[in-house]
Amino acid sequence: MRSRTYEEVTVGETLPGLPIPLTRTLIVATAIASRDYQDVHHDPGLAVERGSRDVFMNILTTNGLIDRYVTEWAGPAAEVKAIKIRLGAPNYPGDTMVLTGTVTAKHDEDRRVEIAVRGDNGLGAHVTGVVAVRLPRREEP
Repeated sequence: MRSRTYEEVTVGETLPGLPIPLTRTLIVATAIASRDYQDVHHDPGLAVERGSRDVFMNILTTNGLIDRYVTEWAGPAAEVKAIKIRLGAPNYPGDTMVLTGTVTAKHDEDRRVEIAVRGDNGLGAHVTGVVAVRLPRREEP
């Protein structure tokens, strides 16, 4: 897998969309793997009792999926410097979240690229935010 270089990225560039099927297994397993034992992430009955229509994805999973999305685009030499996200509509089992992104800024002094990211599901925006990555320089021949 090749890494993108700072020089080849342009402001306004869009990242390819990434659809993520939201299975019950994904939601429950990633909550448990991130040690988030809140019942709303794994117990449908208690989630409904607490006012939700079903279990829903936790923020740690969403954060990890955003990281994966950007680093798959940027490549293995990219360094994630910051992820700032805000949650909106819940991710429920049986839906699909589609991640999208756009390069919004480049900073020459540290080769940092900012990417506006968004994850939409059938209810609307599940997550919005900005990811900053540092990219390598293009190697001279």
